[in-house]
Amino acid sequence: MRRYIIKRLALIPITLLGILALNFIIVQFAPGGPVEYVLAKYRGMNTETTGMISGSGAARMESGGSRYKGASGVPEDLVKELEKQFGFDKPAYIRFIKMVKDYASFDFGKSFYRDKTVAQLIWERMPVSISLGLWSTLIIYLIAIPLGIRKAVYDGSKFDVTTSFVVVIGSAIPVFLFAVFLIVFFAGGTYLSWFPLHGLTSDNWNDLSFGAKIGDYFWHITLPVFSMVVGGFASLTMLTKNSFLDEINKPYVLTARAKGLSQNRVLYGHIFRNAMLVVIAGFPSLLIKMLFTGSLLIEVIFSLNGIGLLGYEAIMTRDYPVIFGTMYIFALIGLVLKLISDITYCLIDPRIDFEARQV
Repeated sequence: MRRYIIKRLALIPITLLGILALNFIIVQFAPGGPVEYVLAKYRGMNTETTGMISGSGAARMESGGSRYKGASGVPEDLVKELEKQFGFDKPAYIRFIKMVKDYASFDFGKSFYRDKTVAQLIWERMPVSISLGLWSTLIIYLIAIPLGIRKAVYDGSKFDVTTSFVVVIGSAIPVFLFAVFLIVFFAGGTYLSWFPLHGLTSDNWNDLSFGAKIGDYFWHITLPVFSMVVGGFASLTMLTKNSFLDEINKPYVLTARAKGLSQNRVLYGHIFRNAMLVVIAGFPSLLIKMLFTGSLLIEVIFSLNGIGLLGYEAIMTRDYPVIFGTMYIFALIGLVLKLISDITYCLIDPRIDFEARQV
């Protein structure tokens, strides 16, 4: 197992390099960019952008035949100044080599539009996304696994049919729609005002006692986490049920029952170890989904400043350092979680030997 872990750790930098290269190439051909974004705001007489690029007078020569859309009527030296500011005055391969060298030391650069480094922005937003992701994933597993096992044991019963109906309803309702429903009914939308509408803590959180801080935190996080759990537990529940059903019908289970073993001994002593392999394999992807893609709309709806919202804002404004920085972090987390998942495989079933496989 040690050799396998070393091989996987050695593949992580190569995989990250491939991910960076692929996304860097895609960005080069994608329409728009930070220069076009600033030019559009400049032409719209945006006061914030005008302050950014002060010192480039309107009396300067206007650009002609520029490769940037929206550069018509804009001073040519202003366009060149923006290219230099964003680093586009250098060839693409030089920018990529510099990015790879910087990322190797976790230097993600500085945001184009915020006076902060990408590392600072990610560090500030990380607690929100981690809170949503970890709590949602934990609750989903605590609900889905016992429910899936019980549905498999009582397959075809009234309990199975009733819970299947609830699971189908939960998977059919979009997460954002359910979040809006909770706001309307429980966050002062139309009916009740039991929960706050935005943020993870109250404005006076620092003045609260330790116990009050814990209560305030869970008070704020209840609706966002509940929204994500409803949208995520259905698939894991059905995966658990089908995995256990597949194992229940195998000959070794019939043999164990013929020996007089109890239902719980057969279920948790023999079936559980084999059936849970498939469930564990989906843990990294589920956690990444909860941390980023699953929490994106939730962060927007509940005004939570997490990494998902940060990445979305960066894409909309073409803030490339933030885009690549957040992508790099999540890719790294995903690769590490996948390795942890494989190690967990071996802990559950020692018969699995990854060293015998080709990595």
